[in-house]
Amino acid sequence: MNGSPRPGSPRPGSPRYGSPRYGTLWNGSLWLAWRQQRVLVGIGAAVLATAAAIAAYSRSGMLDALRSGLFDHCDPGPLSCTQSDTGLPLLLDIEPLTYLGTLNIALPVIIGVFWGAPLLGRDRELGTHRMVLAQGVSRGQWFASRFALAAVTTVVLSGLLAGVFAWWWRPAADRSFGLFWYETTALSGSGPRVVAAALFGLAAGTLLGLLTRRVLEAMGLTVLVTAATTLLLEWTHKTRLLVPPHTYTSAGSIPKPPMGEKWSTGDYGLITASGRRDDVMNCPFPSGAQLKECMTQHGYVARFYEANPAGDYWTFQWIDTAVLGGLALLLTAVTVLLLRRRI
Repeated sequence: MNGSPRPGSPRPGSPRYGSPRYGTLWNGSLWLAWRQQRVLVGIGAAVLATAAAIAAYSRSGMLDALRSGLFDHCDPGPLSCTQSDTGLPLLLDIEPLTYLGTLNIALPVIIGVFWGAPLLGRDRELGTHRMVLAQGVSRGQWFASRFALAAVTTVVLSGLLAGVFAWWWRPAADRSFGLFWYETTALSGSGPRVVAAALFGLAAGTLLGLLTRRVLEAMGLTVLVTAATTLLLEWTHKTRLLVPPHTYTSAGSIPKPPMGEKWSTGDYGLITASGRRDDVMNCPFPSGAQLKECMTQHGYVARFYEANPAGDYWTFQWIDTAVLGGLALLLTAVTVLLLRRRI
């Protein structure tokens, strides 16, 4: 009688016997994740606030310069605009803008190294994950609480930084005195690509932190993986591997279609009646009588150049977003599958 439990009292092994309920465990895991990551969240907020303040100040000066009339005579296009009295190039102060674009490009490396690699790796290295799991928190909860907070913060931070860049860039976009869409800091430092790249960096760092036993080792590997992926995508941009250029032709020796906002491949040439393409240096003359005579002698009937139009900006963006987002999902899935073996 004395050793038997009272009617209605919790039995050993039941959720109320000596351990908190599931919801309490889950909330405690989230609270612990916040405690461990709040400094990083604060640093991200400070970086965002600083970037927004600099953007607001610099963009205001940019608009004042454009309203002054100094750039009114400048035609859109890649040719530089010069001052009428000195002949010196006219340029807006876009250097701080390019710094923000560079930061956005570097986000996968920064987030992967300083957030992803220690996310699981720090607890594994110190062994503190055993204490957390001993409290009744499952491996899935332990991972999900940490990764969800990091992922949400990464999306918000990278999305807002990309938005600040786009807002700052708009007055100077695709002008000889500003920044063209195909320049690296604009093409890779803006748009949804920035968000996908940041998530890829987080996922890569998290997986490497799980696989290695030392956080510093995971950080080094994360630098290599994220930097190599970023450089590989930049190479595909330069070579137009994933977004082929368009071919623009003009019959005879009439002027070629203007380059405008297009991104030239540097491939110019001449076309014969049979469709063969030859180097432009076979008739290295500007439009005029000499060019017409040379084309007639060699049987050339048209000229051409290859370039990507400004609309291809979004093609580049969505391809990069799909590649980087797909890699982020894949690496996250691998991390989940390896949790049971590694933890």
